[in-house]
Amino acid sequence: MMRNLNIITRKAERKPCRVFGKVRYLNKEVDARILNLSTSGVALEIRSPLHAASGSRVQLLADDLGILHGVIRWTHNGRLGIQFDTNSNARAQVSSYFRFFHREVKPVLAR
Repeated sequence: MMRNLNIITRKAERKPCRVFGKVRYLNKEVDARILNLSTSGVALEIRSPLHAASGSRVQLLADDLGILHGVIRWTHNGRLGIQFDTNSNARAQVSSYFRFFHREVKPVLAR
């Protein structure tokens, strides 16, 4: 039996990485660690609760990436999925990160 949950996922290739930064929502900032990154979005883990619902506009601040603007698409157990704004320069910033700063990351623990 096949289940259709109508979940929309990123089509762009995701690459695992370990970049630390902050997520800013309104006037609150929380520390975050980027788990995987693509030109269209990011999955990250946050250290403290961020009371923002899906559809909320946020900023991602990271030294290697700069400031990226986006929308929260999902939240689950201290993790967030953010879709980057298409009208921003996010694609150029992410491409630059992969060209100059990215190093392949292998998982420490296997599932």
